Amino acid sequence: MLELKEYSRILLHWAHENPRPMPWKGISNPYFIWLSEIILQQTRVEQGLPYYERFISIYPTVRDLANTSEDELLKHWEGLGYYSRARNLHAAAKTIVELHDGVFPSSYEQIRALKGVGDYTAAAIASFAFNQPYAVLDGNVFRVIARWTGVDVPIDTPGGKQYFLAFANSILDAQQPGAHNQAMMDFGATWCTPQKPKCTGCPFSSHCTAYLEGRVEGLPVKSKKVAKKERAFIYLVFRGERDTYLRKRLEKDFWRHLYEFPSLEPEVLPVELKEVSQLIEDHFPGLLPVKALRMSRVYRQTLSHRQVSGLFVEVRLLDESVSLPEDWVSIPWSTSLPSLALPRMLEWYWREKEMISSAPNLFE
Repeated sequence: MLELKEYSRILLHWAHENPRPMPWKGISNPYFIWLSEIILQQTRVEQGLPYYERFISIYPTVRDLANTSEDELLKHWEGLGYYSRARNLHAAAKTIVELHDGVFPSSYEQIRALKGVGDYTAAAIASFAFNQPYAVLDGNVFRVIARWTGVDVPIDTPGGKQYFLAFANSILDAQQPGAHNQAMMDFGATWCTPQKPKCTGCPFSSHCTAYLEGRVEGLPVKSKKVAKKERAFIYLVFRGERDTYLRKRLEKDFWRHLYEFPSLEPEVLPVELKEVSQLIEDHFPGLLPVKALRMSRVYRQTLSHRQVSGLFVEVRLLDESVSLPEDWVSIPWSTSLPSLALPRMLEWYWREKEMISSAPNLFE
């Protein structure tokens, strides 16, 4: 292995020879850096870039972000997934306005105290915006260090995180921590990649334990792999003459505070309309009489630890004078998407619903 100070020297030289320009690099605006870091959590750069550019245009200051409504923010976030990031972003912006008079805090401890900001994000902001010597530790950095050192300690255990953070801090260039951290992440993202890393010609190949021992593909190690839990929903698209109805998800669950059609979560999705009709009688007796008209195909969306299936059933309200639940919001049954934030699955259905509605009703 190299002397500790050599890692950063070689890494910074590599970064100079392999630039990866991004709009949030080389800036000192902590608010913009924070936005980029939150958007890029669990999101590829190519997907996150247009969201970042949109957010800094719509919300150029932290006060603008704090003053927007949650519904508007979630609508702009739509498609990025992991919506808790947006809700935490909003809460943290309000905290900055209320406790720091709209000035982004400069100490690591204050940054770390913001809602939704973990150790990695706090270290990134502190080093990039304020040149403070805190090493970042994300998936790219875990992988690079694991391969350099050949250590097979699981990265998702307390002991593993402690080891990797200690090593990351030991090689950090305290004079230019932001440049060092950015180089570490870029090296992992573009060179020391999960599959097919560029080991040939790598400036660390002669010192990389995993490469020398033929263990590159097996590192880093995780202790367990979380199986995806399957969830299935029936979405009831209740319709009057002109409108349909949505409700906001308030449960502590995925897609919280996004809008959806009234839904049921059966153990098994129904295959016939008469099954749906019975479920409506059981769960929505106050809306009777109704008529289930047609069923969509089953839509499927993969989340981080869940596989979600959704079946949409168009239901005609035969008596529009019935009292609807107070939390339902009426939406025109039109071809354009509503201005409310929807899960991606509902977007897919909404874009296809005209085709579905114009198809022959095979259930009558």
